[in-house]
Formats: sequence, structure tokens, C-alpha cells
Amino acid sequence: MAADGCKTVTVLGATGSVGRTTLGLIGDNPRRYRVAALTGGSNWALLAEQVRKFAPNFVAIADEDVYTPLKEALSGEPVEIAAGPAAIVAAAQRPSDWVMAGIVGLAGLSATIEAIRRGVAVAFANKECLVSSGVVMLREVLRAGATLLPVDSEHNAIFQVLEDRNRDMVDRIILTASGGPFRDCSQEEMAAKTPDEALAHPNWDMGAKISVDSATMMNKGLELIEAHHLFDMPANNIDVLIHPQSIVHSMVAYRDGSVLAQLGTPDMAIPIAHALAWPNRIPVPRARLNLVEIAALTFETPDSVRFPALRLAREVMAAGGGAPLVMNAANEVAVAGFLEGRIGFTDIVPTIEHMLGTFSVPEPQSIDDVIHLDSAARQMTSEILQA
Repeated sequence: MAADGCKTVTVLGATGSVGRTTLGLIGDNPRRYRVAALTGGSNWALLAEQVRKFAPNFVAIADEDVYTPLKEALSGEPVEIAAGPAAIVAAAQRPSDWVMAGIVGLAGLSATIEAIRRGVAVAFANKECLVSSGVVMLREVLRAGATLLPVDSEHNAIFQVLEDRNRDMVDRIILTASGGPFRDCSQEEMAAKTPDEALAHPNWDMGAKISVDSATMMNKGLELIEAHHLFDMPANNIDVLIHPQSIVHSMVAYRDGSVLAQLGTPDMAIPIAHALAWPNRIPVPRARLNLVEIAALTFETPDSVRFPALRLAREVMAAGGGAPLVMNAANEVAVAGFLEGRIGFTDIVPTIEHMLGTFSVPEPQSIDDVIHLDSAARQMTSEILQA
């Protein structure tokens, strides 16, 4: 904590959706928070704008090709500037009280681990890292005494209503899912869907990769595995319900018959604000939930035939070993292939399933193992798409 009482903050992935929302909340509460370091991918113009507004001591951009325009844009600013993957890791190593791990995909793993190793509070918006590294990452959390604060709306909801003093009385966790933009589509209709249609989520404003994952429901499959690790919950005690309104973000059912739920508008500012202020809370100047206007909250069972990603995720959890890592790597490559127009929407999950059937790896024992095995799985998936 800074001498003036401000919480010092690092935002990894500042130019992405989660990073922008985080900085917006910090801007609304300038007396509570001070930005120590920022990182971005390739959007140097936005990153420069953020640096000028929040005055961090350190800024890093992953794309080394845009280092020069970033440096020129920040000429005269009292900030240390760096570029490349090592610079992103260096940003995570800089002193701060709280870190937003908002880099999409496994690209954020090394920086997230370095933040965890500092033993600070790490707000976790990157489920892919935990899915791929599982026990390895949690071992690092335990060793460093760090605190993982889930930012996904579903896991943040569980975090808010899961009573530590009554953990032995938890019957099950219930994750909710909007169903995505293709919830009512037939398999034939989904086969013809374009990337633009997949990105048009009915409730949430998210990045491209996460939006496609929502459309396939792989996002919920990844969240099943994430919930298993975060809350030490057996796979058979985690359910998924389709909830089109995205108002009930998740629930915890107790053995006495009580079901506790966290409700809110579908706005990522709410779970991010909870993590940012934890263990306290801050006001969020957004629209308030009006249940009278909503009128009805509906729930239904997911269709595992039209959306096989959930079935696949459960099979991966049962298989254990390196299967979650392979699933995540294959999914990232397949989603990129769809967004680039190289495969169809309904080819995404079969590609992943094919990879799981032909490429088996052991459970990683270290972060280096995770990175090596992930690279091998991506390479093989790319070769499948090129065949």
C-alpha cells in the first residue's frame, strides 16, 4: 500500500476489454488506486493514452514492432518503456499491491505466474492459464501466499456466496450460461454461421476469442475446469444451467436446501470492481438491476448434442493428466482458424476432439512443462487445420 493509502495496481492486458474496464473503475476512484505498471499487446496508441492518463512508472508492449511509435508517443513522459514478452513478465514483477491478469489465452501464463510469486492479490480473468496449468499454478499460489480473486462473472459470483465456514455443507456449484448467440439454432444453421455472427453476443461485450468460446459453449467447459480448481469441487458436483437473461451469475447449493445466488446486470464492471476493492467494496456508477423490468428469469438444461463442448470438457476432466492443456491449446488454434475463415463454426469442437484422440501428453509438473506441451499441442492442431 502506498504511503498515501492508495492501493497500487498493475494491469496486464490494459488495452483489452477487461483491462479497459479495470482502468475505468480506477479512474472513477483516483484517491483509492494508483497505477504502477501497464501492459498491452499491439495497440500502442491506446496504451500511450492510458499511460498519459494514469501515469504508471513502467509500461510494456508485447509487440516489439510497435516499440518505436509507443516510445515517440510517450516522449517526455516520466515512464520506463519496454517491449517484447520478457517486458510483459517484467511488468508483473514490478512492485504493486494488486494485479489484474487480463491477457487472453495462455500468452498470459508467464506474467501471471510472476505476479503470483510476489504473493499479492491477483485478479484472475484468464481461465485458460488455470485450465492448462491446474495444480502447478495452485502450487505456486500456496507457496507464495498469494490470493486469487476470480473475475469471470460466474466464478466471482461463487466467490461472493461460497461461505468458507460452511464449505463442508456445500452440495454443488451451479454455473449459469447465457447460451450465446446461437442458443436456439439448429446444427445446420450453426454450420453456416460467420465470425461476425459469432461475435455478436446478446448480453456481454467481450473480446473475439471469448465471444466465440461463448458461442460454442467451450467457455463454459473451460469454466467447469476452472471452478473445479478454484473451489476444490469434484466435477460431479458442478452443474451448468442455461440462463438467457444473464442476471443470475452463478449459485451455490448447500446441503440444508439453501441455494445462494449472486445477481446483477450483465456488466463486467461489477465483478472487476468486487475484485479490485476486495475485501471491501466500491460504488460502481452503472445501471442498477431492476427485476420488475426483467420480469422473468428462466433456466434450462444445456443441449449436449448441439453444444458438445460441455460434454468434451467433462470427459477431459475425467481423463485428467495433460488432457485439459491439450483441449485448451487446440481450442485456441481452432478458434483462430474460424476467425480467419479457414474452418467453419461447427468444425471447432470436432477439431479439438480429434486432437484429444490423437495427441496425449502427461500432466505438466512445472510451468516450463506447460509452455512446452502447449506449444507442441498448438503445432499439431495447426497441422490438422492445414491438412
